[in-house]
Amino acid sequence: MIRTLPAALVLLLNPPAEIKTSDELIHAVRDRYASGWYSTLTFVQRTTQLQQDGTSRVSTWYEAMSLPGALRIDIDSMGINGIIFARDTQYVFREGNLVQARRYTHPLLLLGFDVYFLPVQETLARLKELNFDLTILREDTWQGRPAYVVGAKRDDLHSPQFWIDKERLYFVRLLRPAGQDSSQTQEIQFNRYERLAGGWVSPEVIVKLNGKVVMTEEYTEIEAGVRLDPQLFDPQHWRTARWR
Repeated sequence: MIRTLPAALVLLLNPPAEIKTSDELIHAVRDRYASGWYSTLTFVQRTTQLQQDGTSRVSTWYEAMSLPGALRIDIDSMGINGIIFARDTQYVFREGNLVQARRYTHPLLLLGFDVYFLPVQETLARLKELNFDLTILREDTWQGRPAYVVGAKRDDLHSPQFWIDKERLYFVRLLRPAGQDSSQTQEIQFNRYERLAGGWVSPEVIVKLNGKVVMTEEYTEIEAGVRLDPQLFDPQHWRTARWR
């Protein structure tokens, strides 16, 4: 009778290769989950935007994702205000009408989800377009866990950089210059990860500007592996396509 070895023993007998470059890191991230990560995701997001005067604005975002590369966000109501990210283009809608279309690579969609589906070289090319210095790879600690950092040297918390949990190989943190003169620093955190359908999901996202929280996102009604109509991500069907 053939017995399966415990996962911990398998890792002990076959320790993972040491990661020394950003290329090797992206290969490892993709290889870890490529065969099991969910390809569709829906959730309801409570978004709290904190204003400079101390007040806050709360809205509900209905989000649907088809991987790789497609994300739809309906704000408060379906088919009125929101955004579609599809085919490397961002489409913005107001009052049901398309008001902007521009080429855009969404860094969070790329690092948090698409990385498990795209060819490694395509992911690396897109990361370069986003101004991450892929020649820099180091190790650090984030929220008490070992992490890889790509794009910035130690003590540099301003240059474009992303952080990957070393053990679990998922995205946890992004920092990059912000503002018209790039003098400010935006930080985005993916927190409180939970297991989901062969992959993971972060039900809490925090956005900071110069160290101050400016937006929080809380996910509920999270479902993976749902069947989604491709028209959801077609700007011509913004008003009529629905996933709930």
